[in-house]
Amino acid sequence: MPEPTDMHTAAARPAPEIVKRNKALSVSPLKASSTLGATLAFLGMNRCMPMLHGSQGCTAFGKIFFIQHFRDPMPIQTTAMDQVSTIMGGDAAVVEGLATICEKQHPALIGIPTTGLVETQGADVRRAVRQFRSAHPEYDDVAVVPVSTPDYVGCLETGFNAAVKAIIEELVPKATVAGTRPGRRKRQVNILPGSHLTVGDIEFLKDLLERFRLRPVLLPDISDSLDGHLVDADYSPITIGGTLLEELATLGDAAATLVIGNSMNGAADALKARTGVPDYRFPHLMGLDAVDRLVMTLAEISAEPVPERIERQRSQLQDAMLDAHFSVGQGRFAIAGDADLLVALSDLVASMGAETVAAVAPSNAPALKQVRTAQVKIGDLEDLEQAARANGAEVMICNSHGTHTAERLGIPLLRAGFPQFDLVGGYARCWIGYQGTRNTIFELANTMLGLEKGEIHPYRSTLKQWPEAERAA
Repeated sequence: MPEPTDMHTAAARPAPEIVKRNKALSVSPLKASSTLGATLAFLGMNRCMPMLHGSQGCTAFGKIFFIQHFRDPMPIQTTAMDQVSTIMGGDAAVVEGLATICEKQHPALIGIPTTGLVETQGADVRRAVRQFRSAHPEYDDVAVVPVSTPDYVGCLETGFNAAVKAIIEELVPKATVAGTRPGRRKRQVNILPGSHLTVGDIEFLKDLLERFRLRPVLLPDISDSLDGHLVDADYSPITIGGTLLEELATLGDAAATLVIGNSMNGAADALKARTGVPDYRFPHLMGLDAVDRLVMTLAEISAEPVPERIERQRSQLQDAMLDAHFSVGQGRFAIAGDADLLVALSDLVASMGAETVAAVAPSNAPALKQVRTAQVKIGDLEDLEQAARANGAEVMICNSHGTHTAERLGIPLLRAGFPQFDLVGGYARCWIGYQGTRNTIFELANTMLGLEKGEIHPYRSTLKQWPEAERAA
């Protein structure tokens, strides 16, 4: 396999202009809140119960998105703050909620993401957890991880990173205390997957590492808990599958850590500081160069040759790029999503000779400087619609919130990101790797072909006598 080209050539091209929000309200909101991002991370932990600290309505609204996206019941609870507890303080609600969940569901972990209500109130959730520990020592075996995720700050990926970082700081032992040593488990590789990765993406990652005879340990692992598999029990009040808490004690013995997505840098820094395990960071895993770098990294870590099957998949992607560049090349795309997803998709369309003519992110992030476009707007779907119309976008890529925007623009929509509530199976789709990239390129090409842009229709002479059926056609 040839040496991959350097993905970090962004320095050679001008960074896009970041246009910050200039409206007092959101029109057609794009953002999924940081509270939901933290909840998604906790749902990737085994025998976990997320308990959102806030009003009952805030939790119910977010729970609907998870149910519609994953098409399964979601084990999510709430402290159900009311008018009195909002004014007088909600510590008692946290203590009572933790005790009730421990008594009835017996989870291994309870995650407590905060909402805008309690953050505005100024609640000290850690103090409430200390009160719970003092009042209920019988539940000391249940791990409790609070995390500050007000829904008016950041977006899905920032909340996801905050929750993973909190899990690391609360539950991963320091190397000096646990006696762990990097490389002791020579075949173990830790993975910190970004929130932009789907269940299908993570399943691909695990399979790829196993082809190199490596043992992946993911934090968190939504592919094991939210993949939609049937179980013997009709319903479980806590998560089934996901990362085992016992595995967290082994992270410091791993040979390496793979970090997928710039949004996970905070969690990666925390894990490296606690364990000393060297890490390899990837902005995304979509496109030939990005996957080449991942495959060569795994070959280096495992000291194994690249499997022939992977070599063949690379050749298939190269052929697909040749086949599709006539259709996708010079295409004009409008893309909306969190920073990591926006960087990945803009890189992919640029690699095919297309252009991102409108780009919108719900929240500012350093990674937006890597987006392959002239300008990134921090805003909502109204901003995307205006930029797409002004710049002549031909295809739109966004989550299901963009359906009506695409209809008004009169252009096709490729659904990507969270949530996808108007179709089934969006969570299971694989976008990354050689195969995932190939399938995405095929879909982009077929979407562009459906536009019938510039095709020359068959010439029918007016002098020839056509049969009635053919003339009508």
